[in-house]
Amino acid sequence: MASEQQQTHLPAHLDPATYPRTQHNPTKNIHLTLTYTPLDVNTYLAQTSSPKAGANVLFLGTTRDTFEDRPVSQLSYTCYPPLALKTLTNIAEAAIETHQLIGVSIAHRMGVVPIGEASIAITISAGHRGAAWRAGEEVLEACKEKVEIWKREEFVDGGWSGGLMLIGMRREN
Repeated sequence: MASEQQQTHLPAHLDPATYPRTQHNPTKNIHLTLTYTPLDVNTYLAQTSSPKAGANVLFLGTTRDTFEDRPVSQLSYTCYPPLALKTLTNIAEAAIETHQLIGVSIAHRMGVVPIGEASIAITISAGHRGAAWRAGEEVLEACKEKVEIWKREEFVDGGWSGGLMLIGMRREN
């Protein structure tokens, strides 16, 4: 009985057992993933690849070992999946329309992301490299500015900094 009382019940949006959360639109070739597991680049490239594509661009954002001259031990991310997936959908749809893309995949890791591991993977498939490069940069910046994913930087000295990915509070990384 005591062990049952000690169990912590997390809300579903914070419980790793309820992930991955995905959304796929095969008609528009949009693939979105929120996951607690390491990101699988080959899966995301395969989702957007097409014989019509002349360019496939991959961006990986990884955890650095320092921030503002402070040694970082790890990053951790949380989100509210329904809202984050809706915002990611809007970003992907806008990129497809603006750049006439063939496909977009955005995957973001939740929970703890150790030094050197990827926290975000973006793949873009387009007819030509110029559109793919531009779209990749725009999608990344839109994710950093708009998506309801919150980052907590944990430092080696025990300090931390959190809530830095809130809408409208973007800073250069």
